[in-house]
Amino acid sequence: MSKKGVLMVNLGSPDSTDPKDVKRYLDEFLMDPRVIDVPRWARILLVRGIILNTRPKKSAEAYSKIWWEEGSPLIVLSERLQAKVQNHLNIPVALAMRYGSMTIKDGMQQLVDQGVDEVLVIPLYPQ
Repeated sequence: MSKKGVLMVNLGSPDSTDPKDVKRYLDEFLMDPRVIDVPRWARILLVRGIILNTRPKKSAEAYSKIWWEEGSPLIVLSERLQAKVQNHLNIPVALAMRYGSMTIKDGMQQLVDQGVDEVLVIPLYPQ
């Protein structure tokens, strides 16, 4: 008999408001061909040639204005939602992010480690 689990997936967030963390996050996010739908060479030129040389510092400042003491608001709220869902279910519930360090691979591994072999994936973003 299979053991079911739930993987809740949200968009993601930088690890901190440090410009280096924001740059790493923006690179992963913006280099996704589903985010910027242009040929790879153009995406590299745009993202790595222009955006990542100007935007991380400005974005880090913007993140600093909304960042909570506990961390990224998106991560914190997603973790709270995961905990509430887990409290209502008798199966494992894991959380992952499409971009950033809370990877889908790690979320799946958490479920596998709990014996899950059938996963319901619930995207938490509207796209």
